Amino acid sequence: MMTEYADDEDRPFLLRWLPVLTLTLCVFVFNTSEFIPIGLLTDIGRDFDRTEAETGWLVTAYAWIVAAMSLPLMLLASRTECRRLMMTVVGLFVASHVLSSAAGSYCMLMASRIGVACSHAVFWSVVSPLAVEVAPKRRRSTALGMIVAGSSIAMIVGLPLGRVLGLWLGWRMTFMAIGIVSAAALFCLWRFFPSVQSRNAVALNKVPELLSKPALVGIYILTPVIMTGNFAMYSYIEPFLARIAGMNEDWITLVLVGYGAVGIAGSWLFSRFYDGHPFVFMKFAVVGIAVSLLLMYAAATAGQAAVIALCLFWGLSVTAYNLVFQSAIMTAAPQGTAVAMSVYSGIYNVGIGSGALVGGLVCTHLTIADVGYAGGLIAAAAAVFCLWRVVPIFRRIRSEENAN
Repeated sequence: MMTEYADDEDRPFLLRWLPVLTLTLCVFVFNTSEFIPIGLLTDIGRDFDRTEAETGWLVTAYAWIVAAMSLPLMLLASRTECRRLMMTVVGLFVASHVLSSAAGSYCMLMASRIGVACSHAVFWSVVSPLAVEVAPKRRRSTALGMIVAGSSIAMIVGLPLGRVLGLWLGWRMTFMAIGIVSAAALFCLWRFFPSVQSRNAVALNKVPELLSKPALVGIYILTPVIMTGNFAMYSYIEPFLARIAGMNEDWITLVLVGYGAVGIAGSWLFSRFYDGHPFVFMKFAVVGIAVSLLLMYAAATAGQAAVIALCLFWGLSVTAYNLVFQSAIMTAAPQGTAVAMSVYSGIYNVGIGSGALVGGLVCTHLTIADVGYAGGLIAAAAAVFCLWRVVPIFRRIRSEENAN
């Protein structure tokens, strides 16, 4: 069992990176689990004699619980030694998936998903800053890139395999398989992860002061708005591509896989170039998302090649956003990072839920062809706010760091 940081450049390459690789495996199973019910809703509903709308509450309740519980749970856990905290969180995740696979009723399945959501709320608050903490020296951007790459691999590999396994052997086997892989991640945490003392303890009366920092306030305003615009489109991308672009199911699947796969390229670009050009990445992320959404209808009607290229560009922009603003939070709140990140995780999930709501309203009262415009206008407003308010704040922070 490791007892010290893996930052010694003389250690073998694999040993230096094992803690970050372990966290990347955890990210893979957490991201796979978060979205896997979407691909299995019909089968789950059939087993419990529920409509798709009723079964969809598994997804909605999950997002709401993550949004509501991220900050309270992180405050409770902020003083816990990081390795022990991660093992507790992943242990709850494993147990919840075993319960999911054995669920004999819809209520039992919902209870198990609540357990997963609570583990998610803490996990995403700590995983990025912890990856930076245990990475080899001067490899912060690479560590963050690996965390986001784990998310991308989940979309490319985990979700399709989970769906196929569920269709062949039943949805319970999908949850059991996730439980088995996460148990392997738990073993890796026990065997390879160093002891890391928490630097996230924040007294309750100090939380308002921490969260009122102008840099954090800017991110907390920006994120739910731009993610509302983003998920207004993404939540309905499958029917949009089918009806507007005329794609068949196979092509839609390839586009969605490509959207996730480009995240690996984005992670590599971030790890290589972000430290020298942080504001180029920040501007690209917000402007790229807005432009992608606004051009989606035009690209879809121009032909499949155009909409595929735009979706890849869109995926790269979203990857950049996730990387840039997690890094920005760590810069803005070097102490109490996990608490600050917990709020970010919560409001990000608010954006996911509100985006799906906005997209549904547009489809109901206008047409599905308009979701890109609606999401794009919202994202464009967020991009203007970022360029006007958020970028200057972080320029000042960087200037002060360079001066010191």
